[in-house]
Order: sequence, then C-alpha cells, then structure tokens
Amino acid sequence: MSSPPLGASADPQAQQDQWVRVAWLAALGVVIAGPALLWLAVSPPAPLWTRLSDVTGFFALTALVCAVIVPSRIRSLNRAFGIESVIEVHRFLGISTAVLTLVHIAFVVALDPANLGLFHLPTAPDRAIAATLSTLSLLALTGAAALRKRLRIPYDVWRFTHIGLAGFATITGALHVWWLDHSIRNIAMFCVFALLLVAVAGVVLYRWVWRSLLDPTTEFLVREVRPESPTVSTLVLQPRHPGIGGGWEFAPGQFAWIRLRRSITAEEHPFTIASSAHDGSTEFTIRHAGDFTSAIRALPPGSPVWVDGPHGAFTSDIGACSGFVLIAGGVGITPMMSMLRTAADRGDRRPYRLIVVASSPEDLLFREELGFLRTTLDLEVTEVLRRPREGWDGPIGGLSVGLFAMVLRTVDRPDDLDYFICGPPGLVNDALDVLDALDVAPARVHTELFDFV
Repeated sequence: MSSPPLGASADPQAQQDQWVRVAWLAALGVVIAGPALLWLAVSPPAPLWTRLSDVTGFFALTALVCAVIVPSRIRSLNRAFGIESVIEVHRFLGISTAVLTLVHIAFVVALDPANLGLFHLPTAPDRAIAATLSTLSLLALTGAAALRKRLRIPYDVWRFTHIGLAGFATITGALHVWWLDHSIRNIAMFCVFALLLVAVAGVVLYRWVWRSLLDPTTEFLVREVRPESPTVSTLVLQPRHPGIGGGWEFAPGQFAWIRLRRSITAEEHPFTIASSAHDGSTEFTIRHAGDFTSAIRALPPGSPVWVDGPHGAFTSDIGACSGFVLIAGGVGITPMMSMLRTAADRGDRRPYRLIVVASSPEDLLFREELGFLRTTLDLEVTEVLRRPREGWDGPIGGLSVGLFAMVLRTVDRPDDLDYFICGPPGLVNDALDVLDALDVAPARVHTELFDFV
C-alpha cells in the first residue's frame, strides 16, 4: 500500500476524533441534565423539598442511563476518548448514581417523615417497591465493584453480576418512574423518557444481540498460532467474511476482545492488535497465563474465533508530531509493534525510540524483527532488564530521568515527541513520574494499562 505524505493521514483523523468528542460530551450532557431542567420548566409550582426530590431523582436516573451506555463498546466513543477514560467515566457515573439516589431518598423523607413507611415492602405500593429494589441493586453493584480485588472475586463472576445488577437497577428504576406517574403525565416528559428507553434498548441490542450473536464481521478464522517464546504466542487471524462490511480496519495500537465461541455468556478477554494496519491479517501476541490463553495456544488452523473491535484511542494515528517514544513492559510491546510495523509499511521517516523493560532476556520479544525494522525506520531500541544476568551490558533497573536523557540525545526536537506507555500499572506509574520530572506536556502522553477493568 502506498503511504500518504507525512502527517497527512493523521490530521483528518485527529480532527474527526475532536468533533466526535464534542458530540459525545454534548449528547451525554443533554441526557444527564435535560430531563431535570425540562421538568423544572414544565412542572407546576411546588415546595422546595418536592423540587429537590424530583430533580435528584431525575439526575439519578439519567446518570444511570449514561452509566449503561458509556461502557457498551461503542467504537466511536472508545476511539474518541480511550478505553481508560471511558471506564473512569463509567465508574464516576455509577458512583454518582448511587449517591444521587441516596440524596433523593433523603429529600423524599425530609418532605414527609411518614414516607419512611415506603420502605416496608409488604405494605409499600409498587412504585416504592421498585425504588427500593433499584436502590439496593445500586448499592450492591457499587460495593462489589469497590471490593472486587480485595475479595478476589473472579472476573467472569464479577462481570456477569455487575451486568445483572445494573440491568435490574435500570429496569426497576424505570418502573418506579412509570408507576409514580406524576412526571410522565406531561407529554414532553413522556417523550423524553421514551427516548431514553429507546436509547438504552438500542445500545443493549447492539452490544448483546447484534455484536455478540449476529454480526458476521466479528467472525474470524485461525490462520496459525506462532510461538514467540515458551510463554508467549502470536494468534494470526483472517476474517471469515472479508467482503462484508467493507473489511476489518484498525488503527495501529488499538485492541479487541476475543471469544472462542459465539455466545452472550462466552468468556472473553481484551488483547492488543500487534500487526500492521496495512497487513492482510490480524495478529494478537498473547502471554499464556491462564486457561483462556492456554486454550488460544492450542487452537488448530481453521478454528473460528470471534473478535469485537477495534477499540481504543491508544494509537499513533493522533495527528502531526515530530516523532514517538514508545515505552513498553513485557507484552505491552504489542501495540508498539503494531505502530512500528505500520510505520514501516507507510515509509514513515520520523524518529521512533523504543524502551522495553523486562525481567530477563527471555522476556524480550521480537528482537530479531526489531533489528530488521531498525534498517527501514529511524528506530533505536533500548532494552532495560530488572534482573540482569552475567554479561548483560545494557541498562538495568527501571526507568529514570538519566535513561530518558540517553534515549533522547539523538532526537533533534525532543519537545515535539509524543510518548506512548503500555504495561503493568507499576511501569506506567514509573514512566509518568519520569515524564512529569522532564516537564513533558500531559497532552503528549498516552497510556494503556493491562488492568483497566
């Protein structure tokens, strides 16, 4: 594939991402604030505590709607903001929903202390039962999310519990509004709630029915599983239906979720795409650290695999800059390989400086290919070992200001570089500390953690 001029292909994408961000922020703002503001405008005069209870209830419901929509793997949203930001917004909205719900209950009780009787489920009306069940679901959901790691809840158990509680809280919250009846009697409010219902239903159908069960572009076939080391292999895939949907395209550095069977309940995990964006196949380099990844290693050629992606904003297609510093830990090198392979296919002449941190020489991947890429790119590779063996003459320990100074000494315009960091949380935090000490602008730093869920 012929390569575009330097920066020409990235600038339109950067501008598009910016407009998409603006559109999503505006849409989420309207969804969260719109119903409450509309109700204040169209509702009849009421006492202060009534107003406060109504408004906090609306904000709790709309925050819950957005908390359901945001993490539903909408690719334009993930591409515009990045998966880490999307997950953080989802967490914030989830916590805000729980807090607003409790504040709403406090205002309801302040309005009339006799309303405490609404929590007595045997005698409570349907609207109060729905509200109580929704509140309990939200509290259980928030508590399980906060304590998941401490309680060592298995990811799949937590995931389906989280989804189930969120769905139950949303349904019972909607029933509370419906049975309460006073707001939806207004035709404008009725239309707003109908639109919210359509939005949630559309996202759920897209995420769980179309993408999980019906979309033919998600089905791939295994071309080969290529060993890279005793613990790491590369899964090479090709689309089963390459002519459908205009082909499967991704930006260098993006990731996808992989499932081994087509089912809503199938186990799935996210992996970064390692191949060039201009290659005919799609490759994932995977460390075998559990039953799922071990099953991937044993897949024979021709096996079907389902891929949900591409996702994420961790990509070198970000706009014009003078070069890149790529910092990787372990298999965090996979998005960097996608960026470097893509750059080689495009004939990119900008400087690429790769820093790889590993425990031992056996954990250093793609050394032979990186040697070849150094002959086609302005690429320098710095390998850092935490536990070096006798005879190792490269850098040891970890990341430091001195190490970055050594890496950047061959770059003409170091202030115009963009920095990409991928690896475990400890490495990402170390890299951020060093870049902060070097006064690197936060807008030029891009991160991807291994444990963003």
